[in-house]
Amino acid sequence: MKKFILAATLIGLAPAVFAQNFQNEDNFGQPQALQEYFDANPNNMNKSIIYIFYNNNDCYGCPQAMSMVENLYQRRYVDTYSLFMIDYQNDQEYDFITQYQLSQPLEVVLVRIQDGAAFGYEKIENLQNMTSDTVSFDDYVSERINNFLGNNG
Repeated sequence: MKKFILAATLIGLAPAVFAQNFQNEDNFGQPQALQEYFDANPNNMNKSIIYIFYNNNDCYGCPQAMSMVENLYQRRYVDTYSLFMIDYQNDQEYDFITQYQLSQPLEVVLVRIQDGAAFGYEKIENLQNMTSDTVSFDDYVSERINNFLGNNG
């Protein structure tokens, strides 16, 4: 009987604890970079983000892959999403390394934004090894963007 009362009490408290945690996330847990993004332009409240994260480690194919992603963005997504290139190794302010679990010399991170909140992210890795065929590269990156972010923002 004591176990039943304890379980019922814990189950009864769970929504209150969840609501408190959720409230703290809304009030205080918004990553600073996203909050600044939303504050910069009201239209950003529903504009997903494509981040190109790189570091300063030697990476033969990274500059070309970064250029190819940026070119694809300019041709297909400039009006739909925002694009940011960030040297995450020198980031002291936003802690992108922890937030997106960055470790590779080049990682593209797609962040789904809706109603002023982030609804998950997806990483695209190893693009520096796919630069030999521009058409296949564009098709692969476009498919990943469209599947995760949608084709309409």
